[in-house]
Amino acid sequence: MSGAVDSSLTSPPTGSPEVPGRGRKNRRRLTAAGVLLGALLLSGCQLPSFGAHTGATSQGRSTFHLWQGFFIAGLIVGVVVFVLLIWAVFRYRRRSDAIPRQSQYHTLTEIIYTVVPILLVLGLFVATVVVENKVTAVEPHPSTSVDVYAFQWGWEFKYPNGVRIIGQTTAAPTMVIPTGETVRVTLRSLDVLHGFYVPAFNFSRYASPGYYTQFDLNVLHSGVFRGQCTQLCGLYHSIMFFNVRSVSPQNYRAWLTLTGAFQRAHPGSIGQLPASVHANINGTTPEYGNLSNSGNSGNTGNTGNTGTNAGNSGGAFGGD
Repeated sequence: MSGAVDSSLTSPPTGSPEVPGRGRKNRRRLTAAGVLLGALLLSGCQLPSFGAHTGATSQGRSTFHLWQGFFIAGLIVGVVVFVLLIWAVFRYRRRSDAIPRQSQYHTLTEIIYTVVPILLVLGLFVATVVVENKVTAVEPHPSTSVDVYAFQWGWEFKYPNGVRIIGQTTAAPTMVIPTGETVRVTLRSLDVLHGFYVPAFNFSRYASPGYYTQFDLNVLHSGVFRGQCTQLCGLYHSIMFFNVRSVSPQNYRAWLTLTGAFQRAHPGSIGQLPASVHANINGTTPEYGNLSNSGNSGNTGNTGNTGTNAGNSGGAFGGD
């Protein structure tokens, strides 16, 4: 009949059913997956620090920037991989029992996913070397120096003018240093392996018996920073704390002068090392070979007084 309409012109071909809105549904699913991924990533970090300390020293700040670079690189790689996985799941999901078209040897794709990871790893490696060299570098002429001795279970800080601050267990000693100036720290252990760690500095070093370690600290702002031993060193390792107090250079020199005069006038105010430490002095600290009255070194009461005296000496700090 001349008035009949050919149904083949208005109906989809047999065997190829068309689902309205399929493209829009796929886009919605991908959008929802992207939102979910973003929420998970943001809930697991604290921008812009990504959960790390920003670094209270110039060395720690460089370490923090390195951490940021690593974290951002990891985020980029993770997002790209996740998006590709989601895309492959929805794009190539099973639609029928027919075997899909097979393909192989896509040269450009293979070059990209081989070269890009290599370049990424090389970039991270170079950045790590640059930052490590900066953190471990020591200046030829530091502004001041402090000798740090770790022992079970406390710390001693010794200054060039003879000032000594000793504390152990609950009497955490305080190492006073100037802000904005380079401080050379010489770290030693008097008995077993210890760890010098200040979280706010993003910095940790071993204190090993038999040799010493030197490093520089340049604190960027005044404040008190908590430190601790990070190596399991015995019964009271968990309370082997210390503090680092950074003050202005003027207040630091005033504290050093006043504390030195006080300790010279009252030598009994200086805490004594435990008797066990005197029995285990090693070759890295020959100056301790001349110490006298080591038999009284187990007097923990004097050690406790050291913490009190160190605290009272803070009166020289003024507003810092």
